[in-house]
Amino acid sequence: MECIITIELGTNAVRIFAFDLHGNVIGYMKGSCPTFHTEPDSSEQDPEQMFITMLYVLKNLLNEKIHPKKYKIKYVCFSASMHSVLAVDKDGVPLGNAITWADNRGKSEAQELKRSSVGKEIYDATGTPIHPMSPLIKITWLKNNDGERFSNTSKFISLKTYIIQQLTGEYVIDYSLASATGLFNIHTKQWEAGALQYAGITVEKLPTLVPVFHSPAKLRKEYQTSLGLSTDTKLIVGSSDGCLATLGAGVWGQDKATITIEDSGAVRIVGNKVLRDDRQRFFNYLLSDNYYVSGGPTNNGGVIFEWFAKQFGDFKNPFELEYCMEDLVHQASKVAVGSEGLIFLPYLLGERAPIWNANARGSYFGLNIKHEREHFVRATIEGILYEIYSIGKTLQEHRQINSLSLNGSFATLPFCAQLVSDLFNKEVSIAKNANSIGLGAYLLSAIDMGVYKNLEEAAQTVLPENTYEPSAENHKVYQRYFEIFERLSSKLVNEFEDIARLQQLSTGNDN
Repeated sequence: MECIITIELGTNAVRIFAFDLHGNVIGYMKGSCPTFHTEPDSSEQDPEQMFITMLYVLKNLLNEKIHPKKYKIKYVCFSASMHSVLAVDKDGVPLGNAITWADNRGKSEAQELKRSSVGKEIYDATGTPIHPMSPLIKITWLKNNDGERFSNTSKFISLKTYIIQQLTGEYVIDYSLASATGLFNIHTKQWEAGALQYAGITVEKLPTLVPVFHSPAKLRKEYQTSLGLSTDTKLIVGSSDGCLATLGAGVWGQDKATITIEDSGAVRIVGNKVLRDDRQRFFNYLLSDNYYVSGGPTNNGGVIFEWFAKQFGDFKNPFELEYCMEDLVHQASKVAVGSEGLIFLPYLLGERAPIWNANARGSYFGLNIKHEREHFVRATIEGILYEIYSIGKTLQEHRQINSLSLNGSFATLPFCAQLVSDLFNKEVSIAKNANSIGLGAYLLSAIDMGVYKNLEEAAQTVLPENTYEPSAENHKVYQRYFEIFERLSSKLVNEFEDIARLQQLSTGNDN
């Protein structure tokens, strides 16, 4: 028997799946990795902790689920969250923590570049919106604010590049993940000279560009031995989590879109052409050949509901976060649509699409004396999904969307799936494997093995297991509340700026 292992390097967790060659999950394990927020705009992870967690989870999965059943591991395929930046020295040793997608310390750099003609040229070439999430901005921020680390850096790499380098000795980055850096020209498939010049670096400071099907060098012998993997096991560099989530959701038609809500979230479509938008509201990431995954991301997905649970949930035991969240969802289901007038702006981590405002902040609006905890729970979930809807609404200015596929942690919650259907007033489908990132990595490996001819054929094998039909009545209610949500997000722009400035002053960070 043969199998494929997929390794997802997520924001707050490493998720590893084992699939048989028919796409059935035969094993799954997860290990958590903390994100450090030493100040409101800072978001970092320890790369060595990520690597050790990955090894620990992988070894346990192999020893408990795979090796005892005598499976032969044919492929190991990687995926990772986008926009991380790790500075390493000439020996590959990290110079501090990795900066994650949620880090907003480059706000000033992003605002300055976005207002310039150079910023428009870079966006047109790279498809990556000018925002602090972008590695282009993060590297520029390091240049301006941490000159010693910047000058001592041999390479600026992603967390996935670091993990693969530790395992194989190669510094590589796939086109898909590179196209989320703001440094990669999605039309020429080369590092973009204008972006490099702006960041003050050369090509030598970045990893080697490779296709998503690229197979790096063999595993180092010590890892072959400790993991029990043979020299015949093929590694595939893989893609970004967003592109693989789209593939794994089976979204490969002109009228389809996928919604992913894990720690962050996104609404995505697939096409053969770049999605042009004069207001630079969308990303365009290259998956393979001429296939672009376009859409908008939100910083404030499942991580916000997890924050709420940690602050206001009931815990019988300290490690029962998932049970606590399920209980909160049950409470939310008892409250009427619209949370009886309570609206939540979920911008605890600033925001990307569609408002692209790193200074955005969270708030509850419409609070009255009758509101109780369950209203806050429902308003929090609704606020997260209002933000998702706002991205989808913007996308529909450019592309007609008739059906939606939902994946990620929210897809496992029927309450949330129905809410998405009601908001969009569209049918929502959920595949058998709600973790479409892992399934997308499996499909990529299966294509390389020859199981499927191409991406289209692989995507067509993903069939819905559950579907949710919208309630027209609920949709009308949500539309009225969403209009207020949208106006608040726009009207509070000046207040967002003022409160962010006050925070900078209080921390001595006024720049």
